[in-house]
Amino acid sequence: MNALRNAALVAVVAVAIVLQAVVLRYVSVDGVVPNLALVLVVVVAVSRGSQFAAVFGFGAGLLLDLAPPADHVAGRWALALVVVGYLAGRVRQDARESPVASVLLVGAMSFVGTSVFALSGVLLQDGALPVDLTLRVLAISVLWDLMLAPFVVPPLLRLVDRLGSDEVAAARPVSLARTS
Repeated sequence: MNALRNAALVAVVAVAIVLQAVVLRYVSVDGVVPNLALVLVVVVAVSRGSQFAAVFGFGAGLLLDLAPPADHVAGRWALALVVVGYLAGRVRQDARESPVASVLLVGAMSFVGTSVFALSGVLLQDGALPVDLTLRVLAISVLWDLMLAPFVVPPLLRLVDRLGSDEVAAARPVSLARTS
């Protein structure tokens, strides 16, 4: 049953990447679109923790790297989403407490993920943009993801929680309170 739930998560990330590459390109600003894959990795991190989210981020990033309009070295988004998944999973309890915290987490992770992607481009000499253009792309990316988060995070969080309900229930500590 676990394999079926993980396959459903793979299908969700595949749909998110297709939507990002095909549909959202019509609303791009300077070629920047909302990063649905990154938002999904943050949601998975909040739901399932940092280890699962790091592995999930690697797979989602690799799919994003290989999506047809990609014009960069494969692996850059994979690296960025591994970092995003791990860091978002480390603060997952804070993000679960309020919707505002989860939206702010998406904004922070959008900044981190896009920065890691840009810095890896500089290090690999893979079409690095000048600093002013990089900062512009970074700002647009964070704003897109912040605008998208309030509408996408709650339903995705319910979906991911439902897909991993056995694991979430098993991970909860058992209360050993004495009854007197």
